[in-house]
Amino acid sequence: MPGLGAEAMIFLYAGLSGLTVLAGYDVLRWFRRIIRHHDFLVGVEDILYSVAVSIYLFRQLYVTTYGSIRWYFIAGILLGMLFWKSVKILLKKCYQI
Repeated sequence: MPGLGAEAMIFLYAGLSGLTVLAGYDVLRWFRRIIRHHDFLVGVEDILYSVAVSIYLFRQLYVTTYGSIRWYFIAGILLGMLFWKSVKILLKKCYQI
């Protein structure tokens, strides 16, 4: 059983993982805006992205908590995603993108 300090670091790593996942999807969306894709290719890209994210998050879960699912890891991922979303909204308001 990890101590409180270790749990806090795992929570931060999970938040960083959530931020990375959502930022990666935004990069994929920006790529789609630059180069138009057929709907079929968009679906294939989404499936490949989902598989890659699943592997990435499973690896992060395995490395940080030795494969056991902890509630603070899931909460960290969600809060990391929420943080990225709020930063993106703030940047849109500041720079009128």
